[in-house]
Amino acid sequence: MTAHAQHHGHSHGGHGGGHAHASGAELAETLDLDARILGSYLDEATAWAGDLAVKAPASIIDVGAGSGVGTLALARRFPDAHITALDKSAEMLDNALKATAEQGLDGRVAGLQADLDEAWPASATADLMWASSSLHELTDPERAMAEMFEALNPGGLLIVVEMDSLPSFLPETPPEGSAVVPGLESRLHATLASNGWNQYPEWTAGLERAGFAVERRHFPTTGSTTPELAARYGRIFLGRMGSALAGTAAPADLASLELLLGDGPESLERRSDLEVRGHRTGWAARKA
Repeated sequence: MTAHAQHHGHSHGGHGGGHAHASGAELAETLDLDARILGSYLDEATAWAGDLAVKAPASIIDVGAGSGVGTLALARRFPDAHITALDKSAEMLDNALKATAEQGLDGRVAGLQADLDEAWPASATADLMWASSSLHELTDPERAMAEMFEALNPGGLLIVVEMDSLPSFLPETPPEGSAVVPGLESRLHATLASNGWNQYPEWTAGLERAGFAVERRHFPTTGSTTPELAARYGRIFLGRMGSALAGTAAPADLASLELLLGDGPESLERRSDLEVRGHRTGWAARKA
């Protein structure tokens, strides 16, 4: 989230926060906030990749590079590697390349525009592939896994990362005197899940069918941020949740959500108890 986008608009239903109706600018802002607040998981996940790699990768492909957050993390972790940022969206690819250029990485990062629903690009081979919040975007992800297996160099590694739950912002028990009902986010998340939101795929079996040896790891993250950024990020997610929950959530929960998204004393911007929490699952898939 990092939420990288293979499709325009990162339109994977509600899974990553309801980006289906986000404009390019809104998506870029969401990805930027996610990276700034919850991006510490990238350090853990890229370190995991480094520990599992047979040797330091000389070539890396960021599959669904989106805003380039993952590309930058990979470049920091593997300073001698050449990295290809691959994405279907020309707009997102341009954002990724601008971000890497600003960090002086022009010579180490190249862009490749490709639609993986058509075919894996023949020229795209690598020692390490990184697919964060992108595989589930594809019409036939198992075909893509098999194609990535073939495109990986011998001993190569594919790291797949998915957001396995929506970010949380509120304490389970509001402070005394608050009009926000206790347990609000847990119930809202459960309602969204029953409507098909926040469902993430279990990739283990598909990766094994493609030929990989697979292991999983969970990456819980508590964000380090300012109250202003936490409120801004919360407004994006809770606002989209509010639109999706109209008519399905309990009236008391919708009333509490309205208070949080309003401009009164219970609004996100006036709260001192926000804490951004995120959760991701990673799969490390090795080609023998």
